[in-house]
Amino acid sequence: ALWLAAAVEVHTAKEVVAVNGTNQRLKCTFSSSSPVNQQLAVTWNFQPEDLSSHEPVFYYHKEPYEPPSGRFKARVTWDGNIERHDVSIIIWNLQPSDNGTFTCQVTNWPDVYGTIGEVRLRVVQKVNFSEIHFLAVAIGSASVLMIIVVTAVIICRQHRRKARDKRIEVADTEL
Repeated sequence: ALWLAAAVEVHTAKEVVAVNGTNQRLKCTFSSSSPVNQQLAVTWNFQPEDLSSHEPVFYYHKEPYEPPSGRFKARVTWDGNIERHDVSIIIWNLQPSDNGTFTCQVTNWPDVYGTIGEVRLRVVQKVNFSEIHFLAVAIGSASVLMIIVVTAVIICRQHRRKARDKRIEVADTEL
C-alpha cells in the first residue's frame, strides 16, 4: 500500500526590517496534516550574517523554554498560540549584532518532516525614507503649490476687477 507523505508546512515572512533598540515579533505559523498534539515541538535558531555557527534562540515543547545563555538570554519571549498554529516569538531590544537569519522549525508527531521557515532580520539605525514616502511628499508639495498659485491668481483677478470698476466709476463721475 502507498502512504501519503505527511509533512509540516511552516510559513514566515522572508525579510523583516526593524529599528535599533526596538522589539520585533518574528511571526511563524504552520499547517500540519495531523491534529496538534502534546508531542508538538518548536525550535527557533539564529544564523548571524557572518555565517558563524547557529545559535539557539527559543524552544517550545508543552511549554516555552527561554535560552539559559547566549545573546538572546532574557531578550526573547513566546508570543505564539498553538491552537491557532502560531509559534511566533518576540525579540526585545534589537541590536545590529542581531542581523541575520532566524529559522523556525515545527514537528507535530507523526509529521516530523517538513519545511523550515526562515526570516532574515535587518536591524537599521533609523527608518529609511522609502520611495513611497518620497512620492507622497512630492505629490503633497505639488498640491499645496497648486493651491497657492490658484489662490494668488484669484486674488489678483479680484484686485484688478476692483481697480477697473473704480476707474470706470471715476470716469462716469467726471462725465
